[in-house]
Amino acid sequence: MKQTTSAQPRKQRNWQANAPLHSRQKMVSAGLSKDLKEKNGKNSLPVRKGDTVIVLRGMHKGHTGEVMRVDLKTKKIFINGLIARKTDGKEVEKPLDPSNVTITILHDDDKKRSAKVQGVKEAK
Repeated sequence: MKQTTSAQPRKQRNWQANAPLHSRQKMVSAGLSKDLKEKNGKNSLPVRKGDTVIVLRGMHKGHTGEVMRVDLKTKKIFINGLIARKTDGKEVEKPLDPSNVTITILHDDDKKRSAKVQGVKEAK
């Protein structure tokens, strides 16, 4: 599915709601810390499981933890140790918008991702 070039908000919302998973991965991006910005020359990257982030906004501001899960369907991330209590007493994972966090440590087990972050092109 090709991204819309329309300026109409309804068409942009429609495209985002029906976007394929490979496009949604880019929508789940967060800013990098100052150290990572200087080191990698990028301002933001898509969040992945294993990254360490710090919460910048909301009730949990200042909480640091590892990303346990990334939900591409709802475009939310789940951080280790961040829970919400339901009215019946159950504890559930608290979803966060990735724009409200900053990546402090990148999980670099993936060779393709670390090459992309550093700006190195792979030979085929």
